[in-house]
Amino acid sequence: MTASPVVTDIKLKRKSKMLVVSFDNNETYNISCEMLRVHSPSAEVQRHGNPILVTHKKEVNITAIEPVGNYAVKIVFDDGHDTGLFSWKILYELGSQQVEIWEKYLARLRAEKGSREAMISMNIKYS
Repeated sequence: MTASPVVTDIKLKRKSKMLVVSFDNNETYNISCEMLRVHSPSAEVQRHGNPILVTHKKEVNITAIEPVGNYAVKIVFDDGHDTGLFSWKILYELGSQQVEIWEKYLARLRAEKGSREAMISMNIKYS
């Protein structure tokens, strides 16, 4: 089994909501903040190998990226989610297999009648 490539550079493009991740094998991937959020490796999302369907994250962005040793980053999203550690292996898989991973996500979203669109919050007042 070969080791996953090592991350050499990470750049956040806030306007386009993309994380640009470069690896030591000269591959670079643009991964959307939405994809990172809905595929967070956190226990909250992964549920012991039975991942929940994360919805309403089309407009999510990243507020902070914190290094964790020499093997991962902790990504803080603007919806408050901050418990996933994205290892180099996970980032490489999300980047190199993003077309397949995204299609599976969209198919699951359709099957479960979920939405990518942000939820509209309403201010309801009673008199």
